[in-house]
Amino acid sequence: MVLRGYVPTSEETLQTLAALRLQSLNSDFSTHAPFPRLEELFPPHVLHARLPPPPHRPPSKCRGARLRAGLLAGGLWGQALAKQRAERDQRLRGRLREEGASTMAAIVEKWKLLQGMGRPEAMAAYVALVREWPGFGSTLFDVDLHAVRPRLGVGQEQPWQWASLTPLSPQSPVGSGPQRLWLGIGAKAISLYKPGEPEPLDSFCYGRISSFGASDSSTFRLSVEDRDLLFETSQVDEIAQLLNTYLASAGAQRLPRPQEPPTSPPTSEPTVLPQGLCPVAGPWQHRPPVGSSHS
Repeated sequence: MVLRGYVPTSEETLQTLAALRLQSLNSDFSTHAPFPRLEELFPPHVLHARLPPPPHRPPSKCRGARLRAGLLAGGLWGQALAKQRAERDQRLRGRLREEGASTMAAIVEKWKLLQGMGRPEAMAAYVALVREWPGFGSTLFDVDLHAVRPRLGVGQEQPWQWASLTPLSPQSPVGSGPQRLWLGIGAKAISLYKPGEPEPLDSFCYGRISSFGASDSSTFRLSVEDRDLLFETSQVDEIAQLLNTYLASAGAQRLPRPQEPPTSPPTSEPTVLPQGLCPVAGPWQHRPPVGSSHS
């Protein structure tokens, strides 16, 4: 989870976590101790983020200009451009090696400060640091939030709109395309995070969610009180199965069978739920993907 970049924290904390991992693996610092590769200790994307972005070349405005560029690319100009790209790639690889060496040196210095700490203590300290993130314990999924639609009641639904939310709200301004987000599914709530940000854009207790399901293998829909959220993800089945597991464990509301109507109509008065859950928006309705079923 840490190495995949799913624990948003400072680089200093990431170095400390790497040092604690070394302490738990090798005990006290020693020049003879085996060193794991840096990517086994520290998130690689942090190092890549330090590199300068590739130069932006504006697209050619007319077909003739694109044709001339294509002809030039096949001759001497193309060879020169290829040489420039190769030189730039070599510089970036050198820069990446320098950043990696600098980061490993900082990790080793922190490792030396842990002398005398036992392996169980190092593991406990590692977990304690990771637990400081509010989303600890959640399973994170990469999703694209494509659209938000206000829910006005039966027969009064508005068209889907491109999503733009900071924070999530039906009144948020309409954007120009999907947003890449983390969908965090925990024991008590579902949260939406901007990748790399420690605080969620919004969180939904299970009692606030009226239904969820999928229309195909890559589209997942979540209905939350007064809005519907439409996600695109390659992990639709995994998300639905995990939601079912947490709902069955929490016992917030009995899940009707896929073709069974809700046991009771939505009520305007909030329902008192066990401590830690929000007022429900309506009965649960799990809609499995077409061609599959979930228990």
